[in-house]
Amino acid sequence: MKPLKTILLIDDDETTNYLNHRLLTRMEIADDIRVVTNGEEALDYLTKSFQGQEGYPTPDLIFVDIKMSVMDGFEFLEEYEKLEGAQKDRIVMLMLTSSASFYDLEKLKQFPDVRRHYSKPLAEADVREILQEYF
Repeated sequence: MKPLKTILLIDDDETTNYLNHRLLTRMEIADDIRVVTNGEEALDYLTKSFQGQEGYPTPDLIFVDIKMSVMDGFEFLEEYEKLEGAQKDRIVMLMLTSSASFYDLEKLKQFPDVRRHYSKPLAEADVREILQEYF
């Protein structure tokens, strides 16, 4: 049985998206894995989802990268906080980053919607830990 219906990956790096999508698919933890490549696309997706538009299921789990073009992870999180929707309460948001910057990790503390950060790409042990801790 798959514990999650939908996972949303927000990252502009094709290789990372490929690796994460492949791992999550192989582990069979979700019925649907969506990929968007920047914060603007993610906000558009989530707005449609929260409005109940068909074809935009609300994600159970979101992985967002910090460093992206167009709209980075921090800009996305600032806008995400403004979104209205009861669905937000049941979404688990995790940050994926290749950055070990002290500044970035400290800044993450300003965003209570982000439960934790993980190094990218995801590892099978990370996914098991996430499922155990949040689902």
